[in-house]
Amino acid sequence: MVNWYPIKCKPILKEKIWGGTKLNTILGKQNSKDNIGESWEISSVKNNESIIINGEFKGKTLKELIKKYKAELVGNTVYKTFKSNFPLLVKFIDAKTDLSVQLHPNDLLAKRRHNSYGKTEMWYIMDAEKSSRLILGFNDGVTSLDYQKHLEEKTLPSILNEVPVEKGDTFFIPTGTVHAIGEGILLAEIQQTSDITYRVYDWDRVQPNGKSRTLHKREALEAINFGFKGEKMVYDKVENKPNSLVSCNYFTTNYLHITSNKEINNKDKDSFVIYMCIEGAATLSGYEFEETISFGETILIPASLKQFDIITKNVKLLEVFI
Repeated sequence: MVNWYPIKCKPILKEKIWGGTKLNTILGKQNSKDNIGESWEISSVKNNESIIINGEFKGKTLKELIKKYKAELVGNTVYKTFKSNFPLLVKFIDAKTDLSVQLHPNDLLAKRRHNSYGKTEMWYIMDAEKSSRLILGFNDGVTSLDYQKHLEEKTLPSILNEVPVEKGDTFFIPTGTVHAIGEGILLAEIQQTSDITYRVYDWDRVQPNGKSRTLHKREALEAINFGFKGEKMVYDKVENKPNSLVSCNYFTTNYLHITSNKEINNKDKDSFVIYMCIEGAATLSGYEFEETISFGETILIPASLKQFDIITKNVKLLEVFI
């Protein structure tokens, strides 16, 4: 009999050509380098498996736990579908400069080409500078031929759809959507477990070794959805109750602003639950455990842990489950 408790994992920090210092200075991810672009909070991607840092399972990998405890940890339906692979990858991302213009294949194409899942994702904007924008899809009327012409002539930015953003904005990005996170944005990303990216334009920049990063122009052409620009989500912000942000076949994400102690009951869910703290702090308290979650932290609630209390005067969370 396992005494389940809220699980914390060691962040996996990724150096990126476009990365900055905000994951350290704002979110407290301890690191001295000045080009950290991503913090992988919960991952079962090969060679990037999360390691538990608290409680009884400290030092174990997430995949080891799933192999041993199966549906107890992730839920019956999730385990039947994904076995020992955790179905979601959640990250914090700091874009000091623009990311490449890219897209991700859908499940069918990813399976055929890479034996992988596709990569449907969503973004919650945690911080943005005044001039910050996202790239989401193309301008109206752009065709495949237009795209290929501008790509060849290195004028692709002229046909890209730019969307200004501010803190609290939320976007849903299905597979096939051409997109890029713009300079000055700090965000939380929730996605299918996949690391398949087709990069089509990289602003003509070079890496420290003087070489350009690989582009995937040919692979991308079959995968692009030219008519879609992602979706900016409209959502409520009612305190002390879940407010739906995104609900799709791959994950559900709610916005939770809790201003007084709240009892959580997940008996209706056949799934793990992830909390990403986007403001404030709280204590998760239950039978034989107390675990804190602070701004910039992520915590995994096992599927078997159905009831606990969130003790706080002010915390904002993204609540994620399947």
